[in-house]
Amino acid sequence: MEDRDFLQFIDKVKRKTGIDLALYKEAQMKRRLTSLRVKRGYHTFESFFEAMTKNQELFDEFLDRMTINVSEFFRNPSRWEVLEKKILPRLLQEKSKIKCWSAACSTGEEPYSLAMLLSRFIPLHEVDITATDIDEGAIARAKRGIYTERLLQDVPKDLVAKYFKKDGIMYSISDDIKRLIKFKRHNMLADPFDQNYDLIICRNVMIYFTEEAKHNLYHKFAASLRTGGVLFVGSTEQIFQPQQYGFEPEDTFFYRKM
Repeated sequence: MEDRDFLQFIDKVKRKTGIDLALYKEAQMKRRLTSLRVKRGYHTFESFFEAMTKNQELFDEFLDRMTINVSEFFRNPSRWEVLEKKILPRLLQEKSKIKCWSAACSTGEEPYSLAMLLSRFIPLHEVDITATDIDEGAIARAKRGIYTERLLQDVPKDLVAKYFKKDGIMYSISDDIKRLIKFKRHNMLADPFDQNYDLIICRNVMIYFTEEAKHNLYHKFAASLRTGGVLFVGSTEQIFQPQQYGFEPEDTFFYRKM
């Protein structure tokens, strides 16, 4: 009964929202959503779904729990150093203006980190970054651009001084950086991808998907990159046999489209 209740919930969510929970690892997803359902006082997923359809706040909380909005600026700093010292110089040598996509951008730390790095290479008006996420609540927080000090711990000090303003216990990112990012909602498991990207960053989200979903996404990312473009993945998301997707390793967690 419990399994059927959850499977029916998956079906209803897909029909209502287009979000296919079956493409996420079931044990992880079921555990997280069961925790939320119990916390909110619903005994079945059927009653939880009915409540979600009538309560926007509960639906937003469901999306937040489903997508695990955990991020920070320059997460895994050594990889961002590779991006700055090796990947971006090569891309900018090939093109003076590069087209970038931060996929599953959560609350914005990742695209803002990229924008600040690019500001070291090119004029701000030439920075072109699209940032997307399935969770509109996360996108709204990203657009506000207000963060705790802890999330800034790996931001280089010169960039903190240049692009952040302290406001009480919080830090707000400057409008000069905020206006460089085009935020929009996007379900990368279902929606079409734009084309001719030079750099796609998609980190620390693929681990939640089934192998089949990951396989399809890597093909879609490859199709969205120009030849020579780069996919930057998370520190637990190494792509085995990247050649099957038309990639070759350029550095650890960086894959160049052949």
